[in-house]
Amino acid sequence: MDEICESFLRPFPSYSIDHVKVKPLKPFPFPWTSGTFFDAMPETVLEEPVELEPLMIPAVDYDLIVLGYQPWFLSPSLPTSSLLRDEEFKKAVKGKPVVSIIGSRNMWVSSQHSVNSLVSEAGATVVANVPLADKTNNLLSAVTILYWMLSGKKDRFLGIFPKPGVSDDDIAGASGAGEIVLKYAESGAYDGLQEALCEAGFVEVSTNILFIEKRGKMLFRIWARMIKHYGKSASSRRRWISFFKYYLFIALFIVAPIVLLVYNLLFLPFLFPSVKREKQRIKLNRYQ
Repeated sequence: MDEICESFLRPFPSYSIDHVKVKPLKPFPFPWTSGTFFDAMPETVLEEPVELEPLMIPAVDYDLIVLGYQPWFLSPSLPTSSLLRDEEFKKAVKGKPVVSIIGSRNMWVSSQHSVNSLVSEAGATVVANVPLADKTNNLLSAVTILYWMLSGKKDRFLGIFPKPGVSDDDIAGASGAGEIVLKYAESGAYDGLQEALCEAGFVEVSTNILFIEKRGKMLFRIWARMIKHYGKSASSRRRWISFFKYYLFIALFIVAPIVLLVYNLLFLPFLFPSVKREKQRIKLNRYQ
């Protein structure tokens, strides 16, 4: 995420920029272990904040806020949702324009919906969203992202899989989005900014990924509530987390491809106009 934000901000060299890193008081490990990664799911999906280290925001009168974040389990990462509820952060962003920059595997729509709502609750407005995603096939990217997260290595798994995460070319290209945002920031008027980013090709929404994500978010909420309800003790929580992990692998690698095939053959031809409208609303960062 740091590389993406640095690239995006490259066109702003003559401006004073404060970089504020969000760090949980109890750090999440990297590389992750399988246990700690899946154990973060319930609180992430339910957006239950964790305690953060003091933000130490240098000033409160900013012209523009750039929020770089990652989705976890189709939701804003726990550090992100915690930040958006932090009183110091809310004071700094109140009344300010916010540009969100996403680094994701490929599913970011649900998390951005939450970010828009939380930013609005803080008294600010998301004037633009720039989502960068891994453009590899959904199943391949699931394998490579797990390899990266569990090994800490951002290279080609087994020497044959593609590199995980947002590609180097797309990271470098984020500076182009920064140039577009800079033009609007200098004028202080942001009407038309999201449209300009879309026209420049910085916002893409996959029909198949959108279909999976919409249903996945609903199911993740059900699992999160079940784990919180039935996993009161450490041992029972581990057991339910294990159930979820195996469910996710089965759903991702077996069920999803079959459901997508049926959807594309039998339903999408009739739903195409409404799906097209929905994708356009999302691209323009209009969720209502």
